[in-house]
Amino acid sequence: MLKQTIKSFVERLFMSAPRGPERLPREKHGIDRRKVSRHAIKVCEVLKKEGYEAYIVGGAVRDLIVGLAPKDFDVATNATPEQVRPLFRRARIIGRRFQLVHVVFGQEIIETATFRATADGDEYTDEHGRILRDNLFGTQQDDAARRDFTLNALYYDPLSEEVIDYHQGVADLKKRVVRMIGEPEARYREDPVRMLRAVRFAAKLDGTIDPASAEPIARMASLIEHVPASRLFDETLKLLTCGHAMDCLRQLRAMGLHRSLLPLVDQIFAEEGGEAFIELAFERTDARVRAGKTVSPSFLFAALLWKLVNKRWQALCAEGEHKAQALVQAADMVMEAQTRKLAIQRRFQSDMREIWFMQPRFENASARSIWRMLEQPRFRAAVDFLQLRAEAREVDSVQAQWWMDLADADDATRAIMLEAYQAQQRSRPAGARRRRGRGRRSGGANSQQGAVERGRTASE
Repeated sequence: MLKQTIKSFVERLFMSAPRGPERLPREKHGIDRRKVSRHAIKVCEVLKKEGYEAYIVGGAVRDLIVGLAPKDFDVATNATPEQVRPLFRRARIIGRRFQLVHVVFGQEIIETATFRATADGDEYTDEHGRILRDNLFGTQQDDAARRDFTLNALYYDPLSEEVIDYHQGVADLKKRVVRMIGEPEARYREDPVRMLRAVRFAAKLDGTIDPASAEPIARMASLIEHVPASRLFDETLKLLTCGHAMDCLRQLRAMGLHRSLLPLVDQIFAEEGGEAFIELAFERTDARVRAGKTVSPSFLFAALLWKLVNKRWQALCAEGEHKAQALVQAADMVMEAQTRKLAIQRRFQSDMREIWFMQPRFENASARSIWRMLEQPRFRAAVDFLQLRAEAREVDSVQAQWWMDLADADDATRAIMLEAYQAQQRSRPAGARRRRGRGRRSGGANSQQGAVERGRTASE
C-alpha cells in the first residue's frame, strides 16, 4: 500500500509539472463524431470562425471515450463571456463564482465557459479554503490544471476530431482510475464536492480512486457540511442517478461521506431487510438510467427512507394510534431527522408523502375511492412502490399485480376490473363486510384519505 502511494505521488508530481499537451487523433481516442451534439459542434464552429479557440470539454469527452452517452455537452474557449454572447441569438451570461454563457438551442443548453486561470492565492474563499468567487481567465493549459480529475481535463476539437490531453487523462480512463490533478487535500479544500464526484466517477466507470486521491477523503469528509444545501442536494441526486446508485452509497459509507448527506443510512442498513430493500429499489432505478429513461427523485428518496418510516408507523399503530394518522406522524419524524443534514426539496417531500400515504389505501379500497386514487398525480409512482414492497415480501404480490394491471389499463378495462372487484367485495362473508364497514366509519378508505390529507397539510 505504501509503495503504491509513493508511486502515485511521484506520478502526480510529474503530471502537475508544466508540459505540452498530448494530441490524440481519432484512432487513438475512438470518439465517434456522430454521437456528438450538433449544437455543441455549432458553437465550436461559430467561435472558431470568429478567430477564437473552442473545444468540447469535460464529462462529455470522458463519456464518449468510454462508450457512454453524455447527458450534456460543455464548450471551453478563450473568448470571454462578453465576446461569446453576441455571437448567438439565444445566449445569456450566468454565474457568480465563475461567469459563463448558456447558449440555448431549443431544449438543449450548451454551457460555454472561458478558460480559467491557475490559482494564485487571490481567490475569494471561506474560512475552510473553499473558493467562493473566481472569475480569473487564462490559457487552455491553465484551464486543464484547474480541472479536478485527469479524466475531466480532456479537450475535443470536433472539427479536427483531435483530443488534447495535458494530464494523461486518456490513459487513466483506459485504466478506469480517478486521479486528482494537483495535491488532493488542497483541491478537496477548494471544493469539498470533489470528494463526492470522485466516488461517482469511480462507480460510473466501474473503476477505482487513485490511492493518493482517496487517502484524504475520510478525514476531510466533514468539509461537506460547509457546502450550500442546494448544491449538496444536486450532487446527491447525481450520485443516486448515475446508474450505479448502490455502489455509490456503499462507497459513501466506507469513506464517511454519507453522514453529511444521508445520515439515516446507517440506521436503515441496521434494520432487518433495510439494505436489501434499498438494493431492490436502486436496481430498478439503475435499469431505467441505463435504458435512457427518467428517474423520479421522489421515488428514490421514498424508497431510501421507507424502512424507517414503516418501522415507526408500525410502532405507532401498536401504541393504538389511528393507522392513517400514524403514517403521517411517522413520515414527519423521519423527514425531520433527514432534513437536519440534507434538506430534500419541498416538492419532492410532498411527492414522497403522497407515495407513502397511498400505500394503506391499496388495502380494501372501495370502487369509488379507487376512481379517486386513479386521478392522483402520484398514483403510478405509488403503484410502482407497491410493486417494490411486494418484491420485498412486505405485501401480497397478487394484490400488487392487480393494481399494476389497473394502472396500465384504459378506462373501459378499468371499469370492467372495478365491476369485478365490487362483485368480489359483495361476495365476501358478512362478518368480513361488517368489519370493513366499521373500519370505514372509524378509519376506512374515505376517512383514511381525509386523515392523510389533513396530516399532509399540517406537515407542510
